[in-house]
Amino acid sequence: MTFIESSKDVDALTLTIVSEYDAPLERIWQLLSDPRQLERWWGPPGYPATFEVFEFEPGGRATYYMTTPEGTKAWGWWRFVEIEPPVRLALDDGFAEEGGAPAPGEPGRFITTLEEHDGRTRMTQLSRFASIGQLEELLAMGQEQGMIEALSQIEGILSADVAR
Repeated sequence: MTFIESSKDVDALTLTIVSEYDAPLERIWQLLSDPRQLERWWGPPGYPATFEVFEFEPGGRATYYMTTPEGTKAWGWWRFVEIEPPVRLALDDGFAEEGGAPAPGEPGRFITTLEEHDGRTRMTQLSRFASIGQLEELLAMGQEQGMIEALSQIEGILSADVAR
């Protein structure tokens, strides 16, 4: 992965992370649209994700948990808002109770766009938060660094593809 940049805009309540990969758009799209492939990189190293529900269609939902090194499960949920293969995915997301039911609180919006850029695929991930409190809470929890670390795992998946 080539990490391009990470930027926060407190006024707009956003965090944007941009990266590039030596793979075609369609291959990177597979890493977003297939839950078994998402499990290979969603979550920072040492916090593997398990998707229990994955209804990949507008209005569909996903529930997942990341397992901490101590064995604790941190649950999350998504609602798919827009799906435009292979270039755009928008979803609402939030924390979940055990089993995947949304926890109280306003959801955020997570938008991923893919574009060809100099023979590579550029991925831009925009997190839009519901409030300054939510932005500050998630940044304090390490969301920015965790997402960069999670994205860095994609390179290993792509290398394994080539080795086959």
